[in-house]
Amino acid sequence: MVKQYEHLKIEDHGHLVICFLSNPPTHTFTSKGVLEVHDFLEQMEKKEDLRVLAFTGEGEDVFIKHYEVGELADSAEKNISHESKLDQKTSSPKELHNFHKMLLRLRDLNAIVVAGINGNTAGGGCEFALGCDLRIMSEGPFTIGLPETSVGILPGGGGTQRLARLIGSSRALDLILHAKLMTPDQALGLGIVNKLVPHESFKEELMLYCADLVSRAPIALRQVKKIIHQGLDRPLEEGLMMEQEAFDVTMRSSDAAKAMRALLDTDKNIEENTEFKWEGK
Repeated sequence: MVKQYEHLKIEDHGHLVICFLSNPPTHTFTSKGVLEVHDFLEQMEKKEDLRVLAFTGEGEDVFIKHYEVGELADSAEKNISHESKLDQKTSSPKELHNFHKMLLRLRDLNAIVVAGINGNTAGGGCEFALGCDLRIMSEGPFTIGLPETSVGILPGGGGTQRLARLIGSSRALDLILHAKLMTPDQALGLGIVNKLVPHESFKEELMLYCADLVSRAPIALRQVKKIIHQGLDRPLEEGLMMEQEAFDVTMRSSDAAKAMRALLDTDKNIEENTEFKWEGK
């Protein structure tokens, strides 16, 4: 039984769980919301039958507007006051903050994590989406981006690192330095989102997108997610060894053995063989 939250609304469909991010009327991300996501993820990490976790916005036409600017402004003013008293530069951070830790937990979750961007999102909302494995976005007059430099800061929730890894350093620099907000079509063209869907049927399309992932081999998908994320910053030889180890894991699964044998007994091509009932073992 999933707990009740102030800023999260949960739909549990068994192998698929959908989390609606809710903070009306501002639809911003707050420190309390981050703590609630951490608590929610603790439950999801223990859910053995979870295959896909999706996040979307409960508000109409908005995913996450951005991180709560009031909290950031308060923090900046406290930093200035603290530094003036100490008369010294700010010391280096000792550990990652909770927002970073939250997105790293999404990365390390065994399930595939999908961001269902149902409208506008910027700043911390965009960074949250970048921290998910896959992103689908609503068609329409919406924007997505990292405009923090327009208020004198930079994307501090992983945006500089994840966007550069996703689309390359030059494109990431151009978007962040100019505080550009992109249309859904522009985001799709750059590879920031994976698919655009009609706004009027967004939830249904999100469910279908996730259901397709749920219907696929869970052990294989879990291993693919793991080695792609972990292999990004490693030498090719290390990445290939990781791939080889992950391949061995799938080759020791009864799911794979049965599926490959079933394929030999059908006239279907391998890309059409999607009706196999996966047991996850």
